[in-house]
Amino acid sequence: MVTVMKFILGKKENMFSFVGSDGRATAATLLSVGPVSITQVKSKESDGYDAIQMGFGTRAVKNISKAVQGHTKDLGLFMTIREFRVDDSSAWEKGDTVDASVFEIGDEVTVSGTSKGKGFQGVVKRHKFKGGQRTHGQKHSEREPGSIGSTGQQKISKGRRMAGRMGGERITVKGLRVLGVDTTNGKILVSGCVPGIKGALLEIKATSK
Repeated sequence: MVTVMKFILGKKENMFSFVGSDGRATAATLLSVGPVSITQVKSKESDGYDAIQMGFGTRAVKNISKAVQGHTKDLGLFMTIREFRVDDSSAWEKGDTVDASVFEIGDEVTVSGTSKGKGFQGVVKRHKFKGGQRTHGQKHSEREPGSIGSTGQQKISKGRRMAGRMGGERITVKGLRVLGVDTTNGKILVSGCVPGIKGALLEIKATSK
């Protein structure tokens, strides 16, 4: 028997406090998901591995390359195309549609996306450094990194934590739980927080047990 994996693409909407049937308040994030179309089914025989490729959203034809237009011409013009690895791709066919109904309340999911870009930041914000003392002769060094050199080698070690660009990285959050499913409006509610700004593209995948 083949176990069908659950996955979909969506966008982050907003966060709020969700009160469950037990009266406990939980931080939750509302996601607008699907519907997505299966644009390609890959198998070990034809591609060397099993995967499902799906398209989500819409985009103007002028912003899509000719190669992608030819690849999805019979299905539509998608904003983005993503691929999910599966153990067996025989359960899907090109042109199939996946929507919010694939998930159920209680499902454990993993959500991946790109974190908010924060620009160039110092070591206190970027690496949670303590900073310098506020007394005993210190004047303007509360958020300075301190010594960055090393006795002996007389150079800065590779990988030294310093100020630099922060955010804009791929983040995966595991162990989230589906708190609600709205199949009519294509929305699901998950516990906790997910990466990205409002409207950020997210990959939602049920955790296999």
